[in-house]
Order: sequence, then structure tokens, then C-alpha cells
Amino acid sequence: MMRMTRFDTAPGRPLWLTTLADISLLLVGFFVFLQAAQAVDRRALTAGIRAGFDAEPIPMTLERAVVDGFAPGSAALPRGTANTVDFVREAAADRRIAVTLTGGTDGDVDPATGSAAILATDRARAVAALLVREGAVTPAQVAFAPPGIGGRGVHIDLGFAGDRQAVADRQAPVAASNGADQ
Repeated sequence: MMRMTRFDTAPGRPLWLTTLADISLLLVGFFVFLQAAQAVDRRALTAGIRAGFDAEPIPMTLERAVVDGFAPGSAALPRGTANTVDFVREAAADRRIAVTLTGGTDGDVDPATGSAAILATDRARAVAALLVREGAVTPAQVAFAPPGIGGRGVHIDLGFAGDRQAVADRQAPVAASNGADQ
């Protein structure tokens, strides 16, 4: 007859206690990080975090507009773009606003090259030239997105690309405690 032996398991801690310890250590690390960050140059810290994650600042879209009505296969500006220029001029008066242009096609192509991407890019460049020539934006504010499909037009995205740290830098610094308060 086979004999069954019962092994007693070693006493252990409950699983919730391990989870509580992990959370506590994370909180302690977070507060140590906050305390250490008070004495650090905020711009350098932000740049270091961005570099660590290979992150590029992306403009946050605020407003959008479209210049449509391009003739098939043409990058010549359509009539009636004055309202769009005025809209962009007003929105981009703050030089921290980035203007991203995305040219599009609805299947039509550039007659010289047979490429829809080149036609879409030429349309975006024509709108950019118009906006700069009319003084609505500076060349430094203009960026181009990859060509899109879905309409013979140019999508204009106006986004805030300014320095987020500017507000924090204008705030009064927190006075360091010298022990006299206690």
C-alpha cells in the first residue's frame, strides 16, 4: 500500500502585503524624485526626460482650416483664399503657434511626374508661400506633414508649439527651508 506524505508549506506573507510594499516603495521614489527636482534646472530636466524617451515636442492642435477647390492635377491656388489667410493671420499672431500643412489629392496626379504625392506637396507649398507672402505667418512657423489622400485641398493645423516651461519659469521660486521655521 502506498503511503501519502503531507508536506507543510512554509508560512508566507499574504499577497496583498507584497503589493502594499511595492506601492509604498513607488510612492517613496516618487517623492524623492519631486524633492530632488526642486533644485534642478527645469529646462535641463525636461530636455533630459525627452531625450531619454526620444520624444520630440509635438504641437497641440488648436484650430484647423482647409483650402480646397484645387483644379484636378493642378497646384494653382483656387479663388477665395483671403478668408483662410485672415483666419491664419489672426490665429498665428502668437509666434508660438506652429502651422502644419498637409496637401491632399483625391486620386489626381501631377501631370509632369504622374505622382499624387508630388502634387499634394506642391499644393501645400503653394499655400505656405501664400501665407508667408501675405504676412500671416513667418517661415519658421510653417511645417509640412506627409501628403494625404481624401480631397483636392490643403489641411491647415494650427497648434501650440511654444515653450511649456515658460509659465513655470515666471512663477516665484519656492523658498528653501533653512531650519529656522521649525
